Amino acid sequence: MTAQTQGTGKGEADGRSATGLHGLVSGALGRLGRWGGLVFLLAGLALSGWGAYEGAYLAGWAGTHGTLTVRQCEVSYPNNASRSSRKNRRPVRCEGSFVSDGAKSRDAGAAVQVRRRYAAGTELSVQRTDGGYVQSGLDRAWRYFAAFFGGWVLTGLGLFCLATGYAPFGRSRVSYDDAWEAAGRGRTRAVVLGMIGVGLVGGAVSFLVGYLV
Repeated sequence: MTAQTQGTGKGEADGRSATGLHGLVSGALGRLGRWGGLVFLLAGLALSGWGAYEGAYLAGWAGTHGTLTVRQCEVSYPNNASRSSRKNRRPVRCEGSFVSDGAKSRDAGAAVQVRRRYAAGTELSVQRTDGGYVQSGLDRAWRYFAAFFGGWVLTGLGLFCLATGYAPFGRSRVSYDDAWEAAGRGRTRAVVLGMIGVGLVGGAVSFLVGYLV
């Protein structure tokens, strides 16, 4: 009887230990899903912010627009770049004089990074930013707008994981079906679908327009 009681007690202890371990693993996986959602959320917000910031300057919606008259252009290569990357990536720095629209401001030592070399005397449409100058143009701005909308997709995914605990990578404590059902009880599902939908459509249209312009 004593041996049987000890055996039963040991079995119950092992069961409680296994249950406790399972609870710890499930809790860790649930936190992993929410931490992953937070990472997606922050990455999406950062990508959207960067795309909006760069796109606004290139489109001429922010900063000071003007003309940079080229004095000279030179090709510079990163010191640590390989020969193949140097061949494919050729940053060009053009220096010259900048005059804003209406000649309200001038800068004789202006410089801008461009994709190719220009002859001396060429007038470039540029935008003065907080940190320098960028060559303006909607064709380049649309590509940054695509990044802006792409950030919406990451933000929507992050919101879904953060709200439900679902982890899209590895083993998830919460199944996708359960997470989807939980998201539908409030406004989470509608918000997530709206953000991802707008992100996909906006990103595709922006990329297509930037390619065709």
